Amino acid sequence: MEGHLPDVLVRARGLTKRFGSFEAVRGIDLDVHRAEFFGFLGPNGAGKSSTMRMVGCVSPPTDGELSILGMDPRRNGPEIRARLGVVPQDDTLDVELTCRENLVLYARYFGIPRRVARSRADELLEFVQLAERAGDKVEPLSGGMKRRLTIARSLVNEPELLLLDEPTTGLDPQARHLVWDKLFRLKTQGVTLVLTTHYMDEAEQLCDRLVVMDKGLIAAEGSPRDLIGRYSTREVVELRFDTPDHGDVAPKLDGVVERMEVLPDRILLYADHGEAALAQVHERGLNPLSALVRRSTLEDVFLRLTGRTLVD
Repeated sequence: MEGHLPDVLVRARGLTKRFGSFEAVRGIDLDVHRAEFFGFLGPNGAGKSSTMRMVGCVSPPTDGELSILGMDPRRNGPEIRARLGVVPQDDTLDVELTCRENLVLYARYFGIPRRVARSRADELLEFVQLAERAGDKVEPLSGGMKRRLTIARSLVNEPELLLLDEPTTGLDPQARHLVWDKLFRLKTQGVTLVLTTHYMDEAEQLCDRLVVMDKGLIAAEGSPRDLIGRYSTREVVELRFDTPDHGDVAPKLDGVVERMEVLPDRILLYADHGEAALAQVHERGLNPLSALVRRSTLEDVFLRLTGRTLVD
């Protein structure tokens, strides 16, 4: 069977997860294809992590069909897990051990011979730019280094499918970019990656295709560019006024653009030509404290679909 693996590595139909009476995932359908970078974008509590735990075979589905690598997680959990890499939301490294020991020990869980484990650990530390810290304990490492070590650890069994749950939460911009670079390289090596995130720039930068999740359901699916094209305009004008309530200013902007979003701290005008819309604002004698014309992002898509921003 090895040479005939299906092109769809993750297939879900009506996938549901309930905790008592609470439905965290409410019957979703999705396909993840070989060698693609697939994302779940949504706020905390959207059902992304619950979905990931089902895909990672650590939490059984309550209902629906799920197939991973052509197998059923209910029956083939151990075989599937042997071919997955998992980067959990929280680093679960052994801080008493060195970086290299963390990788070698983890490799033993997969029955990888010690000699192979040692050379693979050295290769992976090189890959995540931690070779010079190989003999250092984990405890004093920065958050970004720990994240990269966790990614290295998830690769010791040479997984076909890598699951990343919020991989850059809490990292500074430079550390995030280093992580993104490593993930992108894995994709070029043919690894299939599945990511959850509430950072729209992360989803936009990395994902070939993504689903926008909200309250346990999929609100939309497509490539970042498709989604922006379908649910937003080319540009957005962000206006801030000297007022405690931007709702007071909104009526004065009626008719400038077809779609306007009034947020507590700003008003967003959706336009194909932002500068032209901004000129109309000034023509009406309105003087915002600040005005920014920018390109539409996935945040705008999310706002359009749910009426909320991603990070509430």
